Amino acid sequence: MTAKIGYDDVEVGTELPTRTFPVTRATLVRYAGASGDFNPIHWNEKFAKEVGLPDVIAHGMFTMAEAIRMVTDWLGDPGAVLEYGVRFTKPVVVPNDDQGALIEVSAKVAAKLDDNTVRVDLTATSAGQKVLGMSRAVVRLA
Repeated sequence: MTAKIGYDDVEVGTELPTRTFPVTRATLVRYAGASGDFNPIHWNEKFAKEVGLPDVIAHGMFTMAEAIRMVTDWLGDPGAVLEYGVRFTKPVVVPNDDQGALIEVSAKVAAKLDDNTVRVDLTATSAGQKVLGMSRAVVRLA
């Protein structure tokens, strides 16, 4: 696979289509099983509150993965992601209701680099709070 987006088709400031990802308690249980991360802060409300959290929170790596999905969907090729890093700033709180939480992700091309690569800066929020900081990916375009 190669990226569907051409290097010449983007400029600094090009915005990617915004995405919203729902997160429910069931999502967290499935992620825990797939990742092997069964920390009770991700599924046990009583435990999460005992350790000072407002409620159960999404796994940081899950939040990070959801954010980069918008970039890989835009590219059409997950293998085009060369580098990706974030700082975890706030947790995604997932209430035990029919709604759960939403992770809202926006992104834009922040720099055009060498060898058909660009840096994409992402912004991820949940409940009006920024949940990832310094979220950046370097991707290779067609």
